[in-house]
Amino acid sequence: MAETLTIPTTTDRAAIYEALYPQIAALIEDESDLTANLANVAAALKEAFGFFWVGFYITKEGQLVLGPFQGPIACTRIPFHKGVCGACYTRRETIIVPDVEAFPGHIACSSASRSEIVVPVFHRNGTVAMVLDVDSDQLDDFSEADAEGLERIMRLLERKL
Repeated sequence: MAETLTIPTTTDRAAIYEALYPQIAALIEDESDLTANLANVAAALKEAFGFFWVGFYITKEGQLVLGPFQGPIACTRIPFHKGVCGACYTRRETIIVPDVEAFPGHIACSSASRSEIVVPVFHRNGTVAMVLDVDSDQLDDFSEADAEGLERIMRLLERKL
């Protein structure tokens, strides 16, 4: 198991995701505990990119329930039909929000959050197991490079479900 990350000194996010992918794969490869894997993935993403908040909301009890995360305290439970996380769950697709204030029904867990990307994680049967929620304190901070990089990393987690 790797205990440190090697992060390229570049601002090219695609290059950072490319370097991070095999390290996260190695980090979770031999670990069977989901909570441990989610915690390490959240920590790796936070360390590599310095995002404001990185965490998981897990499908439980008919809603999304806060799982492992890195950042300030967060909303604990999100209904499937509320906010960006709920929209991601319902639509079953990655959602990039350049300005959270412009997203109808956005849930403001922190007033410092300005933009957001949420990526679904699927069970083998195709249902949504959880969502990865990443917040930035900058407007329009996420791009297609983030969507592609995060989706690829979430596929690693799906293999562990």
